Amino acid sequence: MIGRGIAALGALTLIAACGRIIPEPRVPIQPPAGVAASTALAAGFWAGPRVDSLGIAPADAAAALASFRESCPQLISRTDASGLTRPDHWGPACTAATKWPASQALRFFDQHFETARIAEGKAFATGYYEPEIAGVRTRQPGFDVPVYALPPDLVRARPGDAPPNASGLMPLGRYDASGAFVPYFERSQIYDGALAGRGLEIAWAADPVEMFFLQIQGSGRLRAPDGSVIRIGYAGQNGHPYTGIGGVMRQRGLLGTGPGQYSGSMQGIMQYVRENPEAGAALMRENKSFVFFRELTGDGPLGALGVPVRRESSVAADPAFVPLGAPVWLANMDRAEANGLWIAQDTGGAIKGVNRFDTFWGAGDDARLIAGGMSARGEALLLLPKGTLAWLGGS
Repeated sequence: MIGRGIAALGALTLIAACGRIIPEPRVPIQPPAGVAASTALAAGFWAGPRVDSLGIAPADAAAALASFRESCPQLISRTDASGLTRPDHWGPACTAATKWPASQALRFFDQHFETARIAEGKAFATGYYEPEIAGVRTRQPGFDVPVYALPPDLVRARPGDAPPNASGLMPLGRYDASGAFVPYFERSQIYDGALAGRGLEIAWAADPVEMFFLQIQGSGRLRAPDGSVIRIGYAGQNGHPYTGIGGVMRQRGLLGTGPGQYSGSMQGIMQYVRENPEAGAALMRENKSFVFFRELTGDGPLGALGVPVRRESSVAADPAFVPLGAPVWLANMDRAEANGLWIAQDTGGAIKGVNRFDTFWGAGDDARLIAGGMSARGEALLLLPKGTLAWLGGS
């Protein structure tokens, strides 16, 4: 999932930090000045306030408990890329969550978790939602925008055929007719028909602009004229880096409050694209990244953990800095809607770095409005299983 927008820097007033947990021998792993840390461990972490001092609302805790419970099968089995936890650390909380009553959710989080501030704890949050646009399963007049499934020739390079990415993974691409590994088709090539006629179309949308923004969200609903709905979710990406067209517009002086400028929200960016069709079409092509979809049959869009993401409970984060499935507390955000207890259940191409989050707002017009304008700064705490900080300090 992919966030948008930049807001003014908010004040940081995180309380009750009580000492650096990483012992002195770990200091050499800190990144040099000006170099971004690659994981939560490298960024540094501090103990935070007690969970019962945060002021979590009971309804917020109950919703977070439900989402945490859904995340547990992954939490207790997957490797935590942040380096903060091991799968077995989550076992006691996950076992307790299976039968814990929603009415006692506050006590659950207080009993099983402690808080940690990663780096300076300064948070930046955007928003995403599940858009609903016009679409059909079989092509017909007025529905000409293909919704593509993941192509079988989109693969990772074999060792030796290309240099690995910074993450250590081999890059995504394809093998051409000569057997050479090359980058996969970028957005412009796909728009120009590089995948046409291969039977990859799982549906057809009516509006290329709406489809572009649905790709940014990573999942959505296609509603046909007869009222039937196809829910689609993220299946993969073509391997090209994501370029936020809002950032491109800002560099060109198109966003702002002056004459002829547009709002930096999703709505403002979409307005520019529609009012300037030729320039808008060219602008969309500047984002070389292209998302492929699969049909979903569950009760909600699926996040990176493979479980449904829930309105005002699920947040996307960078797994290098937040254990996927962990609770996250956002506070003193300059958009009050972002405050509260969230569960990190998703990732996004633009959601990278320490304390970077993308809040999920469900479906509908209000979700579109809130998510499209969400750009907030404030404070973040991670909730980790009790004993994690002592383990980290002594490991």
